[in-house]
Amino acid sequence: MRNLWGPQGLAGRRRMLFLLLLPLFCPALSEPIRYTIPEELARGSLVGNLAKDLGLGVRDLPTRNLRVSGEKKFFTVNTENGDLLVSDRIDREQICGKKSMCVLEFEMVAEKPLNFFHIAVVIQDVNDNPPTFSRNITELEISELALTGATFALESAQDSDVGVNSLQQYYLSPHPHFSLTQKENPDGSRYPELVVKAPLDREKQSCHHLVLTALDGGDPPLSGTTELRINVTDANDNPPIFKQDVYRVSIPENVPPGTTVLQVSATDLDEGVNSEITYSFYRTAQIFHLNSKSGEVTTLRTLDFEEIKKYSIVVEGRDGGGLAAQCTVEINIQDENDNSPEITFHSIVETILENAVPGTLIALIKIHDQDSGENGEVNCRLEGKVPFQIISSSKSSYKLVTDGSLDREQTPEYNVTITATDRGKPPLSSSTTITLHITDVNDNAPVFQQSAYLVHVPENNLPGASIAQVNASDPDLGPNGHVSYSIVASDLEPRALSSYVSVNAQSGVVFAQRAFDHEQLRAFELTLQARDQGSPALSANVSLRVLVGDRNDNAPRVLYPALGPDGSALFDTVPRAAQPGYLVTKVVAVDADSGHNAWLSYHVLQASEPGLFSLGLRTGEVRTARVLGERDAARQRLLVAVRDGGKPPLSATATLHLVFADSPQEVLPDLSDRLTPSDPQAELQFYLVVALALISVLFLLAVILAVALRLRRSSSPTTWGCFQPGLCTKTRPVVPPIYSEGTLPYSYNLCVAQAGKTEFNFLKCNEQLDSGQDILCGDSSGALFPLCSSVESTSHPETLTAVSSI
Repeated sequence: MRNLWGPQGLAGRRRMLFLLLLPLFCPALSEPIRYTIPEELARGSLVGNLAKDLGLGVRDLPTRNLRVSGEKKFFTVNTENGDLLVSDRIDREQICGKKSMCVLEFEMVAEKPLNFFHIAVVIQDVNDNPPTFSRNITELEISELALTGATFALESAQDSDVGVNSLQQYYLSPHPHFSLTQKENPDGSRYPELVVKAPLDREKQSCHHLVLTALDGGDPPLSGTTELRINVTDANDNPPIFKQDVYRVSIPENVPPGTTVLQVSATDLDEGVNSEITYSFYRTAQIFHLNSKSGEVTTLRTLDFEEIKKYSIVVEGRDGGGLAAQCTVEINIQDENDNSPEITFHSIVETILENAVPGTLIALIKIHDQDSGENGEVNCRLEGKVPFQIISSSKSSYKLVTDGSLDREQTPEYNVTITATDRGKPPLSSSTTITLHITDVNDNAPVFQQSAYLVHVPENNLPGASIAQVNASDPDLGPNGHVSYSIVASDLEPRALSSYVSVNAQSGVVFAQRAFDHEQLRAFELTLQARDQGSPALSANVSLRVLVGDRNDNAPRVLYPALGPDGSALFDTVPRAAQPGYLVTKVVAVDADSGHNAWLSYHVLQASEPGLFSLGLRTGEVRTARVLGERDAARQRLLVAVRDGGKPPLSATATLHLVFADSPQEVLPDLSDRLTPSDPQAELQFYLVVALALISVLFLLAVILAVALRLRRSSSPTTWGCFQPGLCTKTRPVVPPIYSEGTLPYSYNLCVAQAGKTEFNFLKCNEQLDSGQDILCGDSSGALFPLCSSVESTSHPETLTAVSSI
């Protein structure tokens, strides 16, 4: 045989075939890529450059991992240049049998991105099978009375090749009594018949030897032979005659063994033994059984349409005289829906990112049903409600893709059941389940358990103690769900923040770095952040407000009476004619604490005359309780205790020196008696104080006189309006704001007339005093004068009556 499929001839024919088929395949890129090769090519033979035909670059081959997908792989791909090569023996007769067209279809799978391509390789027949007879020697009995022109069917030779390489001709060796003729079956196959061309005489020659040759149409042709031994029998005038030359019947597959297929029948006009017909298969059949007496054909085993679709059997009927006749029995096997679809996965992706977009390819699915017609048509579907869908890619090929959003926190994995159902009656189906795991991505920010946190911390806490704990959860996995905490903002000074609080990055516990002081810092607010470790990281903020609670850690502090320069207590004068209830002075104290801890009460611990003065429990006002008696001493001493409302309470004491006198001159002798002559420094201080007091008195008298003259000149009645209770001028407190909560329940305002004349009055105030507006003013001598306030204490409202006017 000429080497038509050598490297040069093969390449030339491929190029010519490609040019001829290129216009046909250009508009249909979805059709399979088709190659044509002869059978029995050596392993490693080139089929075609698959990478070029698929449009893949040679550099992309290592990453695309191009490979053949199939149960039996006859081909392989060279990963260096993309050539499709033969990897196994290809025997057309074994693969396709007697089919006129033999096509091997398979898929090529490529990754990154995942896809598959359909390849069809047409296998051309090579004349590699000669015609063969089932027997090397065929014996035939012919009566000597056989007429000239009588025909006898001979065994047909079998050739596995197809087309021109199949069986074409029969030849008979030259013989004076016999010749050969050829006939065709309905399916196009040929069979030989022996023709008697001259009378036979058993007495002259009882046995004839001939050679029957079968020749195919290959180049060069192949042949097969069998020896014919013709035994001439004694006279039997009438051969059997079948009712039909060809019997045709159709039976379904899967009928049980022993099922009757049909019954052949032949008649013989002879009598006696010569008319008794015996039936037999002309060639041994291992599928069917023939009753030699009745001609009934039955099955020996189960028939399978997928294996053989049609049987053609020659039945011979022979009478007792040796004459025989043949008929052909054609049995068509009907397909039954006896094969369930088969589901095969290619390159399945079992792990999917939860942020995968709809349409992401998950797996390539191949479904095959061995049945034909509607029994082999398959529908594929997904069971249940899952965010996936099946898309038909080509005949019997499907893609499994995503069909919705995925959320690992709600569903970490899916059990996807794929069901394939054919269209047979009844339909058959098969199912397979795969588990798809959803991989976490950082799509959830940490979430705090509370929208805001409020904690109360008592002052004087231990440094380093925990004061609060925040907790945030993140449903993500691994680093995406690992939360760390930090302080990102505060209303404290940035430099001082680290000295006040800190937070544990892992547990969210907030620690105090120092002891808090309610009097310095009553509240502050932090902004805490919880951040996960994803990429990019997600975070959430929450506010934490810390309220520093008060403790009774500050004792009351007495502001008035104040001590003199030498540390001695100053004195207050009381008119001798003072009536009961006369306001002598007021003990003024403050407490740096707040609330009940700053709620002060005043108590007399010791008094020279216990019943002479009264002390306001909450106001600290010292008033006369009765008129000064003749036996009462002019100088009185009161020891006052100021207690707060804490538990346990803290206290402070103040000593009041009260002198009954109508003028300061009466007081000076008493004061001189109190001085110590041995201390010249004390005497000098005393004279300075007295001089300062006199100067102050003279200044005040001058101011009052000027105001009085100014008022006298003015006829406007509004001039005195400033002394009305509602027109008291509010002045800013000189007491620090820290002492404004509950420590000074009363305050007084100073009213100055417009004419320049100043008068001081204790005015009647009917409104409650606001503790935040209490004021104490001091003159040059160090004495404190209470001024009128427009608001009265909420705890002890009292009405003050003007006592004197200067």
